[in-house]
Amino acid sequence: MPSLKDLRNRIASVKATQKITKAMQMVAAAKLKRAQNAAEAARPYAEKMETVLANLTGSVAGADAPLLLTGTGKSDVHLLVVCTAERGLCGAFNSSIVRLAREKALALQAEGKTVKFLCVGRKGHDLIRRQFEKQIVGFIEFRAIKQLSYAQAEQVGRELLKLFEAGKFDVATLFFSKFKSVISQIPTASQLIPAQVPGGDAGGAKTPYEFEPGEGEILADLLPRNITVQIFKAILENAASEQGARMSSMDSATRNAGEMIKKQTLKYNRARQAMITKELIEIISGAEAL
Repeated sequence: MPSLKDLRNRIASVKATQKITKAMQMVAAAKLKRAQNAAEAARPYAEKMETVLANLTGSVAGADAPLLLTGTGKSDVHLLVVCTAERGLCGAFNSSIVRLAREKALALQAEGKTVKFLCVGRKGHDLIRRQFEKQIVGFIEFRAIKQLSYAQAEQVGRELLKLFEAGKFDVATLFFSKFKSVISQIPTASQLIPAQVPGGDAGGAKTPYEFEPGEGEILADLLPRNITVQIFKAILENAASEQGARMSSMDSATRNAGEMIKKQTLKYNRARQAMITKELIEIISGAEAL
């Protein structure tokens, strides 16, 4: 049985941990609102970009269509772009994204496909390399960057296009976590190359558009930009999801620490009372012996 000193040290240690988790919860709550606003503000722009692409691709087909739209004509080599956080202590946020990517990779390998990974974020890279170390073709981290911006998405987009132009893959899929609420973040997979665009105008006949310059020239510039926009949207969604997951997990850790303090305090009081009772018995027994 631990001594009273050991129990006091244990209680003090848990109290110190509780202060840290409470502080981390408050910091995550302060960062969450800004990250959530940024993620929600990026969604309409990304959706409008997809609508413009849908209207453009309806009139472009065959040999005139860019490779980013039609692909290489094969699906033998798949590149999985896995976006995760740079830090942990955010519950199952990172592991849920990696789990979705791992399931996709194993399913593709079972079909005889070649799978490669481009890791964005240190935590995802650490988890993926345990099983697929030789299949990682790139690693980008933003650990030293305090505020995420469009420049980081451009960096990932340039690396992705560089690999595609070099013929390193046929299909690229982006993995990230879509923010829904503080307690709900949805791991999501979105195909980037070949571009998957929604149908044109919903309901009724398509509205005729005249483009200047031609559709092919516009798509040649718009498709790479769309890839960067979708990556930027994923990074912002991840940032909001990370803070929500951290806030939730630190709240649970704080409450668990409080319950542990209560249990250890009760154990300490019982041990102290037993020691006092034992001393009293010894004093009374000694007095009676006299």
